[in-house]
Amino acid sequence: MGTIQPVGQRGSLKWTQRLVNGNPGLIDPALRRAVGGSGQVDWLSPLAADDFREYRDQGMLDLLDVSLPVESLADFWPGRGPQWDALARIGDKVVLVEAKAHVGELLSGACRASSPRSRHMIEKALDRTTLAYRARPGLDWMQRFYQYANRLAHLYLLREVNGIDAHLVFLYFVNDREMKGPGNEGEWRIAIQVLHEAMGLRGRVPRGVHDLFVDVSELEGVTV
Repeated sequence: MGTIQPVGQRGSLKWTQRLVNGNPGLIDPALRRAVGGSGQVDWLSPLAADDFREYRDQGMLDLLDVSLPVESLADFWPGRGPQWDALARIGDKVVLVEAKAHVGELLSGACRASSPRSRHMIEKALDRTTLAYRARPGLDWMQRFYQYANRLAHLYLLREVNGIDAHLVFLYFVNDREMKGPGNEGEWRIAIQVLHEAMGLRGRVPRGVHDLFVDVSELEGVTV
């Protein structure tokens, strides 16, 4: 069961709900091009008819109708993992979405897992992910940009370990003046480049990671 969300009043929560429920055509063609799919985009969350629920852990896999034949999520990552802003399928392809409306949302803090077991699992998972994605060595993803890192780890589990045709979409909203967000795609790309450099990923962005941009001016009149 996912986590019920209120109707978004501002920021990425507001725009993601409006996009998915009110005007998915604004992103569907770009999403299909990015993942190499030609079928219909089936948005699974956050849906108005489902109380805008957002999903994580096994609930995320169940909603996507995905099974992991090689290594389970429970063996890879402790419970209460990333809660996804949106989930979709395009035929056999599964799409995990993390949405941002302003640059500050890129700057997550360190891992806050309290139990030694959870920290050990996360550290091991991130070590495997950094190695698989050829990140520059010597950078601690437990401490720096942890939110971005844990999303990459889940993509690694699905795509590289279990052979799922999974795609991780970072959805960047442009022109959110209320949140003082970037006014154009170029400003976002500069921030993303800095992030990748800090994470040791410059020139090494993994397969299956996509950056998509939506101007919120096209969602202003949309209701959900």
